[in-house]
Amino acid sequence: MLERDFQAKLIKELKTRFPNCIVVKNDAEYIQGIPDLTIFYKNKWATLECKNSMRAKKQPNQDYYVETMNEMSFSRFIYPENKEEILNELQQAFES
Repeated sequence: MLERDFQAKLIKELKTRFPNCIVVKNDAEYIQGIPDLTIFYKNKWATLECKNSMRAKKQPNQDYYVETMNEMSFSRFIYPENKEEILNELQQAFES
């Protein structure tokens, strides 16, 4: 599966799982390595970096931004193999 296809399905699932959330696709050309998606839900936010598999190559700075944003709120790498686990963690974070 291509990353863009995984990402499109993920956005639909996020909007179903978190009604009234706002999902923003970030511009990696503006800040290289910034996670792909920012999700705003109620008074919380999170970022997700989408990969088409757990073995997909990471771009420079992606680890930095995921780690930094996770310290601020919630941020993860997400791919088909860990999608359910990450979405469950995200739900817990949004409910806390």
